[in-house]
Amino acid sequence: MKYDVVIIGGGPCGLSAAIAVKEKGLSYLVIEKGNIVESIYNYPTHQTFFSTSEKLEIGNMPFVNEERKPRRIHALTYYREVAKRKEINIHTYEKVTGVERINDAEFTVQTETVKGEQHEYSSGAVIIATGYYDNPTYMNVKGEDQGHVFHYFKEGHPYYDKDITVIGGKNSAVDTALELQKAGARVTVLYRGQDYSPSVKPWVLPDFVSHVNHGRIAMHFGANVLEIGEDHVIYEKNGEEASVKADFVFAMTGYHPDHSFLHKIGIDIDKETGRPAHHPETMETNVKNVFICGVIAAGNNANEIFIENGRFHGHLIAEALTAPRQ
Repeated sequence: MKYDVVIIGGGPCGLSAAIAVKEKGLSYLVIEKGNIVESIYNYPTHQTFFSTSEKLEIGNMPFVNEERKPRRIHALTYYREVAKRKEINIHTYEKVTGVERINDAEFTVQTETVKGEQHEYSSGAVIIATGYYDNPTYMNVKGEDQGHVFHYFKEGHPYYDKDITVIGGKNSAVDTALELQKAGARVTVLYRGQDYSPSVKPWVLPDFVSHVNHGRIAMHFGANVLEIGEDHVIYEKNGEEASVKADFVFAMTGYHPDHSFLHKIGIDIDKETGRPAHHPETMETNVKNVFICGVIAAGNNANEIFIENGRFHGHLIAEALTAPRQ
């Protein structure tokens, strides 16, 4: 089937782009390898957003919430309702396996469903809104691939009365350490920075510092992980090796976009910043009629673009698609 636009990624920014192109009268299809807003579903169970609810709104639908800052469950409920009310045309549990450029105004998008069914769609333009949460940044240290080492955190209960090492010092690491401590785990945090990260949410940091100061969480700055063993983590600090007991390890070392997918399409990537080449006023890449949307535009700096500003990319793209072209 032929569409004006195929949108790859069904997160908040991808859904926002779908609404924007639909309002312009363009035919479209959203393809999402999980379910809608899969990245938010994968957040920790009790995750609280940095943004207020109105800054997470898309499609001019109010995000009514009794709390100033919504939690994960509120966002899931809201975006499901948006998808329902806006009647967004989306194929979930279908993964894009390739994008082939036929010419400047025709692309073929290949997909595969979770049941192994293969499909092919034709479109005049492609919007990539895949985010970065699916791709953890690995430390590449010995033992990182063991079964008790995780790069995602869901909730603390399974780790009651266990020795846990959290690697990292930014928001995800701090949130993970607090949830684990609350659940009764003995928590040690190893962070290569020399002080608390300025990116940690300001309403969370005082609580975390208090736990550290009272000895409820062990915090080690300037700690570089060397190896992860079966029941311990070896790290270097001030030129000396040390070891900490660890039944489980949470390596909260960040995430990054899938550059290989972009390269295959022909999109240029800045080697230093990881940013895909694109025009900021249209979000069009160096490949004509291929656009990027959401946090993927930030490259390696995932703290630069959030839902609250990435949600507007769809409007820029819709305007560009319907404006007279040279």
